[in-house]
Amino acid sequence: MMKQSLIKGTLILSSAAIFTKLLGLVNGIVMARVLGSEGVGLMMMVVPIAGFLIAVTTLGLDVAISKLVAEYDSKGNARMVKRILIISLTTTSVLAILLTASTLIFSKVLSSLILTDQRAYYAFICSVLIVPVIAVSAVIKGYFRGKQYMTPIALSQVIEQIVRISSIFIFVQWLLPYGIEFAAAGAIISGVLGEIISLFFIGIVFKKMKKASFTLHCSVLQEIQNGKNTLLELFHISLPITGNNIIRATTLVLQPIIIVQSLNLAGIEASAATKYYGTLMGFTMPLLLLPASLASNSLSVALVPAISEADIQKDFLLINHTIRKAVQFSLMIGVPWTVILYFFPDLLTMVFYHSKEAGAFIKMLAPLFLLQYLRIPFGSIIIGLGKAKAVMFNHIFSSFILLIAIFLLSSNPKFGISGVIIALNLEIVLATSLHYFTVVKLTGFHINVSDLLKILTASCIMVIGSINIYQYLSTQHLNNIIVLIILLTLSCFIYLFLLFIFKTFSLLESE
Repeated sequence: MMKQSLIKGTLILSSAAIFTKLLGLVNGIVMARVLGSEGVGLMMMVVPIAGFLIAVTTLGLDVAISKLVAEYDSKGNARMVKRILIISLTTTSVLAILLTASTLIFSKVLSSLILTDQRAYYAFICSVLIVPVIAVSAVIKGYFRGKQYMTPIALSQVIEQIVRISSIFIFVQWLLPYGIEFAAAGAIISGVLGEIISLFFIGIVFKKMKKASFTLHCSVLQEIQNGKNTLLELFHISLPITGNNIIRATTLVLQPIIIVQSLNLAGIEASAATKYYGTLMGFTMPLLLLPASLASNSLSVALVPAISEADIQKDFLLINHTIRKAVQFSLMIGVPWTVILYFFPDLLTMVFYHSKEAGAFIKMLAPLFLLQYLRIPFGSIIIGLGKAKAVMFNHIFSSFILLIAIFLLSSNPKFGISGVIIALNLEIVLATSLHYFTVVKLTGFHINVSDLLKILTASCIMVIGSINIYQYLSTQHLNNIIVLIILLTLSCFIYLFLLFIFKTFSLLESE
């Protein structure tokens, strides 16, 4: 197994993410057409709850594993790598079983407390089943990240999405006659099935790999008995991450409750509020997050072990060079997509969801959402430097401000759903700024103005060309899908050509 460099690992994950996100858009189109915004709203209400349960179960161990495996692997200490895996798998498995069983037993009580629409109950039950699957999968993926070998993770993502897409239509169509609440549950079931098949695949790859380095089963009890210090070492890294994940998950759980209740106070009925929430979180956010998932999320996975290894070696030049590469890579993806979203929101949302309302939301969110492309890698850099508590405190503060702002603004009839969007923009600016200043304090890093100007110039020229292309295509009486494909293809070509002319790729090529 060959260690993969930061950019190579990121590109492997991004390539898989491109494919899976394209399938994900198909998934979103199916859900939008079959479930509608109300059904999507029901489904989106339970997704944060599953995220909360996963955060509690995994305890941030996936990130801690990647950091420690990278450190011990660089020292050639295979025994500690083995112990880390055994302790992590045991801990997450026990927690997953206990938490899943408890949640199912008390599901009626919990649903009455946390679901603003009780029709989401069946989707809630189905979402709980995904927790133990993701818990085990997270440990194995953490191992691969620590080894800086991203190919199995990328392939598992592709498999998960293929299974999800191929089964969602079957489950939704099968259950739709019984009511929209059962159809929403069917969409969740398809996700559970996808994660199970993905875990089966990555488990097979892991089993083959470990035979070449160590045997896992021969001394499990002994490793557990001697693993107290290892567990404490893992928790030293993972607990602040867990706190951050729990805060994020709690915020996402509270969001639909506060949004729906605040909109009710503003005079909007519960069913209409559910539709607004479904449009915002089910239609708008996937398009805003699409390149972030392809670039920043994939990059953040590779950043933790890369920064951690450089930090162990006290190679400060490498740390700053890695951060610069990460920032440039994120902006190269984020800036042009932000421009496309801002100037062509209606075209995008009408093609994918037949929803102009989602287009209006995108136009309001897109400019400041660009900061999300920096927020995600900055958080991973801080964790890689061993300061996970800083990420947690930054997130606590920004999440607290977000929830207060949502309530104050969206409960005001003058703002309504626009108040939610203003609050989301405020949170993105605040959280990204806090992460950036933390990175500056720890490393002395500053964004390279020359890199930024090249990317901004290329994006501005691209959008001028895109607008002219769109105006011409609009006169040709073409289908909107054809128009969008041509527009995005030509815009991408213009942008990449300009990046090549400006020699923007030169930094990424240096390893």
